[in-house]
Amino acid sequence: MRGLRHTTIAIIGVVATTMAATSPAPAQTPRSSVAMQSSQPVPQFRDPKTGQIWTPENVGLQSGPPTPEDLAFDPLGQAVYVRGIVTQRPQIVPLSPVPITAGPTVPIVNIGDASLSAIPGKRWQVVLYLQNNSANLVAPLLNCRFTNTGRLVEETHVLVPTVAAGMRVGLVVYGPKTDLFVDRANCDVKSP
Repeated sequence: MRGLRHTTIAIIGVVATTMAATSPAPAQTPRSSVAMQSSQPVPQFRDPKTGQIWTPENVGLQSGPPTPEDLAFDPLGQAVYVRGIVTQRPQIVPLSPVPITAGPTVPIVNIGDASLSAIPGKRWQVVLYLQNNSANLVAPLLNCRFTNTGRLVEETHVLVPTVAAGMRVGLVVYGPKTDLFVDRANCDVKSP
């Protein structure tokens, strides 16, 4: 009976060792990117006189020479931009706690889930989410560039208020007025 017990314990030990050796290693957290691209899915312009919404799909569908209204909607011909760098201090909305994971492969501050949209008759805006992956308070500095076919329309520095440790927040970054055409916004973390 004693020999059977030693044999059973030995077999269990071999099986446990084999399972430990063949089980997959835990996946490493991928390195997060702190740069974010946003773009308007379909740029549009509302004619204030007629109320018609113009998009690239419906501009220029008439036969014959372009009308003055069609020529007015030429985002590629825009050469105007906002001079200098605009500084903003947005309000933040705390959303939820996040795990404290900052380290060699995870940045202290991570931004993402951004969307670019226009508030008709007002300004372009980027709604984005920022998370503090560290165990410390941080006051991030972001830089956002609003562009039209790669040409700068407005650059802004965003001085984010202090974000609590392990917290995800939402914020809005305002761009140029909507009378300037924007098709992309790129925001990235400058500090920390």
